[in-house]
Amino acid sequence: MADCIRKMVKHEGALSFYKGILPPILAETPKRATKFFSFECFNSLLKSSGATGPMVLVLAGLGAGLTEAIVITPFERVKVHLQAQRNKLSEQPSSWSCARDIARRDGFGTRGLYKGLTATLGRHGVWNAVYFGCYHNLKSLLTPSQSASVSTSLLLGFLSGAFASVTNIPFDVAKSRIQGPQPVDNPFKYSTTTATLRIIVKEEGYQALFKGLVPKVLRLGPGGGIMFVVYEEMSSLLKRNGL
Repeated sequence: MADCIRKMVKHEGALSFYKGILPPILAETPKRATKFFSFECFNSLLKSSGATGPMVLVLAGLGAGLTEAIVITPFERVKVHLQAQRNKLSEQPSSWSCARDIARRDGFGTRGLYKGLTATLGRHGVWNAVYFGCYHNLKSLLTPSQSASVSTSLLLGFLSGAFASVTNIPFDVAKSRIQGPQPVDNPFKYSTTTATLRIIVKEEGYQALFKGLVPKVLRLGPGGGIMFVVYEEMSSLLKRNGL
């Protein structure tokens, strides 16, 4: 990771760390809203059908992740395309221009803005299944009869986010290969998720499926903790005000 940081600063400038920043900013609010709203809907649906036990929370998280992935895929496609370019930030096209060019050239389907949909479904489905399942089940074990404190929610969210990142990173690696630039001599090398995973293991070994794990955990571990603290505090505030 340190070597990557040095090379980016040297060849592309410090602002290169912010390549593709607009799509995540635009997607973050609807993404989080979709995640938690879908989770509550799937959780209520499963419970109303008579399902019980820890797996209910895992399945509700899976459903939330799959729903979230459908919303987020076009934004991820544009983000990865911009981040893969090795020019300076000032030389890059805008996010809107990039999205327009992709749609014009390849359409809106799985060759265009929804390229990498299956890998994105795997990435978000697995992450949210583990994240929600771990968080709520650990919380019920540690604080079965009372609300968790902010520090407890932060810690459980951090652990759940970090563990979820470890479990879903092979899908993340596959998604980046599919949505990113293809080899010049083989423009269709990374096409489907299963084929991409198989190629990576064959050419680079199983450890290659975990490339980028450290920055991913450093981002989604703390993010997972903050996300649940904010969600629960805002939910409590709205309930106290009768909303």
